[in-house]
Amino acid sequence: MSSCKECGAGRNACESLFHELLVRDYSGRPPWAPLHAVSVACYLFQHPTRTDTETTAFYWALLHAYLQQGIDALTFMTQRARQRNSHRFGGRAPTADDFPGAPPFPPVSSTPTTYAVTIQDVAADGSFPAEGYEDRVRRWADATISAWKQASAH
Repeated sequence: MSSCKECGAGRNACESLFHELLVRDYSGRPPWAPLHAVSVACYLFQHPTRTDTETTAFYWALLHAYLQQGIDALTFMTQRARQRNSHRFGGRAPTADDFPGAPPFPPVSSTPTTYAVTIQDVAADGSFPAEGYEDRVRRWADATISAWKQASAH
């Protein structure tokens, strides 16, 4: 199999792995469900043709909050995002302004195409084993941010 053109992973199975991960996320069980937003953010940043610019700032802020403050920050941010997206607030997607103190998404002249950690690394043997899952996701988030920051520096 060829490499993924967007994240550079060794075999081009990212989309099927992402769907498998979503099944685990939507099970509602730890360790997968509590990290759903981080997984989605990492996947979308590493596969930017699948995202929209409307949610970029939110996901960027979410990854930073997770890496700096852990899973508790995720709970707050995802609840706030759901609230902002409700009809009571006009159904708008959350923006960086909803999360003061988050670093702005860097200006990027080119999109990264290789990452130190990809969804294939998080999947381990392809089954997203529970043991070590949170550590693998944390490394995925860190690698994602690092690659985008490095791309913006060039």
